[in-house]
Amino acid sequence: MSRVLRVLLVACLLALVPGCGSDTRDPLVVLGPWTGEEGKAFEAVLDKLDDGTGRTYTYEGTRSLRETLVSQLEADDPPDVAVLNSIGELTEYARRDQLKPLDAETTQRAYPPWVPTMIVDNKARSYWVPLKADLKSLVWSRRDAPDDRPTWCVGLASQATSGWPGTDWIEDLVLHQAGPTLYDAWARGLLDWRDPAVERAWTTWARMLGKRLPQSVEQSLTTSFEGVSGPGGHPRGLLGSPGFDCTHEHQSAFIRYVYTGDDVKVEPSARYLDGEPAYQDAFEVAGDMAAVFSDEPDAQQLVERLSSPAGRKLWREQATPPVRPLFPDTAGLSPSTAATPVERKIDSLLTSRARILCFDASDVMPPELRDAFHRAVLEFFRDPTQRQLDSLLQQLETVRVQVNSDSGTDRSFRPPQSICA
Repeated sequence: MSRVLRVLLVACLLALVPGCGSDTRDPLVVLGPWTGEEGKAFEAVLDKLDDGTGRTYTYEGTRSLRETLVSQLEADDPPDVAVLNSIGELTEYARRDQLKPLDAETTQRAYPPWVPTMIVDNKARSYWVPLKADLKSLVWSRRDAPDDRPTWCVGLASQATSGWPGTDWIEDLVLHQAGPTLYDAWARGLLDWRDPAVERAWTTWARMLGKRLPQSVEQSLTTSFEGVSGPGGHPRGLLGSPGFDCTHEHQSAFIRYVYTGDDVKVEPSARYLDGEPAYQDAFEVAGDMAAVFSDEPDAQQLVERLSSPAGRKLWREQATPPVRPLFPDTAGLSPSTAATPVERKIDSLLTSRARILCFDASDVMPPELRDAFHRAVLEFFRDPTQRQLDSLLQQLETVRVQVNSDSGTDRSFRPPQSICA
């Protein structure tokens, strides 16, 4: 080895040369659920986010989020930050001490129902913060469709999470028929699945869907919630998919990316659900929450900046209208904001009309119970008989009791106390 090379090597080891040793830091890794146009917009935010630390970021977007995160945790190689929509999963990681409590400044944005209060060692702690929100309890329909005789589009396929569009139906029915107090208890595992209010939601769903031919049932079970893809591979939505002779769809606000024309309208679901007038302004919501999995101080700083007003503004600027994020705890879009009519309508419902917001019930449940709920919906859709329903509700109740028994031994940890706000 030459003398010059030896000198350079020693200097690099002593971090005396820029770009060597400790001056070169690995990018922070962010794992999240966004792919396609949503993923590109979020990556653009990370690329442009000046956090003052000089750090760079690597974004890993996947629709198999739980599977990916679990495998990384098992390999002792978690991301620095992960973005999840499941309070049940986040609670599980917090109980296992795999999450890091948020810094005080970020905790100020950890508002309910996206971040319910958790008590750890007799102290209220926040382990995640919402980055964006989605409004559920919505019905999409063709503008020329008769509202007095709706026929419902159903697509239940979603890879490893198939069935969730059906659980959204059941949850919305429980919320509007039985009210937020019972809904809250049911979502947090405090209510028997065989309760008459829960059973009524399932039977109401079956009645609303009506009698279906075997080929129609099979089509719904195997078709994605996005509908059938059209030219260029872009999903057309169930309302625009061939083979679906339907006029209305029960779906979250995020589906607006497939309904970008002016031939589809959106409205609250309450009037379709045979619910109580007192609950017509209650809405189910979902969210994408950021949590810190590493001890890196810069990971805390990243979450703080992403959830800040400046981070939100940058995200909206980078996203195209169909995938532009909506944010919780805001006064709504400003009059000067360029927004589509559908986007403005949804934002108005979220920030003005909604009197009660309840977090998506299945996303609050422990993963084992949530997955069993998904499977039960698929089985009930195939065979919506009372005998089948009785069997499924008993199975779900058995899972609930077992999960509560398994998680009830840690007296220092109290899971979410309320998921309606």
